[in-house]
Amino acid sequence: MRGLENLGRVRLSRHFFMRDFLYSEIAGFHALANIPDDPDLAIDCGRAFCETLMDPLQETFGRMAVRSGYRSASLNAFGNAHGLNCARNDHPLECHIWDRGRGADRIAGASVVIPWFADQYAQGRDWRDLAWWLHDHLDYSEIWFFPKLCAFNLVWRPEPLRRIDSYIAPRGCLLRAGETPAASPAMRRVRHADFPPFRGIAPP
Repeated sequence: MRGLENLGRVRLSRHFFMRDFLYSEIAGFHALANIPDDPDLAIDCGRAFCETLMDPLQETFGRMAVRSGYRSASLNAFGNAHGLNCARNDHPLECHIWDRGRGADRIAGASVVIPWFADQYAQGRDWRDLAWWLHDHLDYSEIWFFPKLCAFNLVWRPEPLRRIDSYIAPRGCLLRAGETPAASPAMRRVRHADFPPFRGIAPP
């Protein structure tokens, strides 16, 4: 227990601690542990994820809501075996097991919600406005959008793929890895012209 407390206290970035990503509804409901097999690797990947992606979001939109963060390999395998919306551990797009890859195969991700945009989405705003903002401002690897709250899986890799997919209509792949967006930068800027200034929230 003391080791888990210490792990939760590890600071990943200016705004996030490891504890912010350890809670799991699957683990809580089924009384399972969610502890990394390789804590140092999980911390290193989580730190890169937060510094590269989560901090810029928090400093632009305010508080971010983490829907699903880190999962241990054993917890993720349990979720997959029981149909709980967890990809196979060896699936190339599985991003929640932060301590499963090394070198160029390192990966970290989470399912997150931007409350500011969730309100607009609830009023009918197109998810692609947010998708193109993310593309134009963040060094992401993959993004997957989901219908509820316009939540999305946001993924870091040391060598980003730059791919965007969605389960929201129009479903499918918005941008494939290596592709140039069909919409010009000017056209994309029009879609998110009313977004808050990038990293405009300056911490004291």
